[in-house]
Amino acid sequence: MLREFTLIVFCILAGYAASGIVACVYRMVATKPVSRTAQAIHWAVMIFAGPNVLLENANRNRKAQNCSTSAFWFAAVVAGYWSLALGLVVVQVGKVLG
Repeated sequence: MLREFTLIVFCILAGYAASGIVACVYRMVATKPVSRTAQAIHWAVMIFAGPNVLLENANRNRKAQNCSTSAFWFAAVVAGYWSLALGLVVVQVGKVLG
């Protein structure tokens, strides 16, 4: 049971780390999407950068007191679940490549 729990935590952390890397690289490279193609690329990148962006926005709004504590924790749970899904992909890709 501890092995499965450790694997789940590892997948969540791997997904969140991958999300952060994608978000940072996208912020360095991209500008505001203007064309339809740029918007499509933006949404495709946000599939992978989403947990990081969601948690950052929730944290910023919580500090500015623009959202309730329950809304912040709901966003954190959604970001965690999203990170788990991405982490499973990252671990599977690592397993195939390694």
